[in-house]
Amino acid sequence: MVLSAWVLPVLLTAVGLWGLGRRVNVYAALTRGGAEGLRVLVRIVPSLTVLLTAVAMLRASGALDALSSLAAPLLSALGLPPETAPLMLIRPISGSGALAVGGELIAACGPDSYAGRVAAVMLGSTETTFYTIAVYFGAAGIHRTRHTIPAALAADLTGFLASALAVRLFFGPP
Repeated sequence: MVLSAWVLPVLLTAVGLWGLGRRVNVYAALTRGGAEGLRVLVRIVPSLTVLLTAVAMLRASGALDALSSLAAPLLSALGLPPETAPLMLIRPISGSGALAVGGELIAACGPDSYAGRVAAVMLGSTETTFYTIAVYFGAAGIHRTRHTIPAALAADLTGFLASALAVRLFFGPP
């Protein structure tokens, strides 16, 4: 515990000393990095605001529940617990929204249930696709995503299916 309290101060001191040893103006480099970070923030905030608003609207309107009900038969046929439908719809959009949905699912079904275990593995093995694309493409100034979104969503679907398969392999069928 005491060692972990010293890791960050020692690391920052070492980086500062290394920069001084290489005759780098550490303060100027730090302020340039901070200014660049603020420019990136200004470019990505509109995209993030839209994404977070869309997630809140989906949940509040009941559209998320309706989509989940429609997807339940298909999910069952694929071996995915239907209870995970809201998680699969929210996860590509919002990490915090997905954590909230995952927490609700685990509270309702139990952490040792098939649905609870699949939800936990899904949260750890998939990405917030649209958030990541908004942040990285926005920071790089890329406006046309071309094949990125379909490929990333296919990867998310693969992660969802692999999550259910992994839970079945390690814990047995539901």
